[in-house]
Amino acid sequence: MQIELLVEKFKQKDEKAFETLYNMYRESMHGVIFNIVRDNAIADEVLQDVFIKAWHKADTYSSKKGRFFTWLLNIARNAAIDKTRSKAFKKNKQNLDSDYFVDILETNESLDNKTDAIGIKKFVGKLAEKCKSVIELLYFKGYTQAEASEQLDMPIGTIKTRNRNCIKELRNLVLN
Repeated sequence: MQIELLVEKFKQKDEKAFETLYNMYRESMHGVIFNIVRDNAIADEVLQDVFIKAWHKADTYSSKKGRFFTWLLNIARNAAIDKTRSKAFKKNKQNLDSDYFVDILETNESLDNKTDAIGIKKFVGKLAEKCKSVIELLYFKGYTQAEASEQLDMPIGTIKTRNRNCIKELRNLVLN
C-alpha cells in the first residue's frame, strides 16, 4: 500500500493503517528514543506515547511540510527529550550503578543499530565531519542546541546554521 494512502487512512482513524504504520516505524522510533533515554523500558513507554500522540494529532500532519516519517520522528525525539527532563526520570537516574555509565560511554559514540533501521547511517556517513558531529548530537543523542554548542565548543548561532545546512545536505543525499 502506498504510504500516502496509508497516512490518509491513519488520519481518518483507520486502525489497520495505525497498525501498519506502527509495524513499519516502531524499530526506528524505538532506536531514536533509546539513544536519548538509554533505558529499554522507558523507551518502550515513550514509543507507545508517541504513537498515541500521533494518532490523536494526525490531523495536524501535512505532506506539504514534510514526510510522515519525519513528522513522527520529531514527535518521538521531542517526547524522549521531554522524558529525560522530567523530575521522575531524573530522580530515577540518581541512584544508578556505574555499569549504566560505562554502557553510555561505550555505546554513545556511535549510532545505535536500531536507529539505523531506516538506513540513514550511510547517508550521515557521507556528510562532512562538521555535519556528522552536529547531527549525531542533535538527532541521535538528543542534545539541545545549547548542549551541542557547549559540547562542541561552538557558538549557538554556528550550531543552528550548521544544523540547518547539514539537514539540507542530508535531505539532498537521501532524496537524490
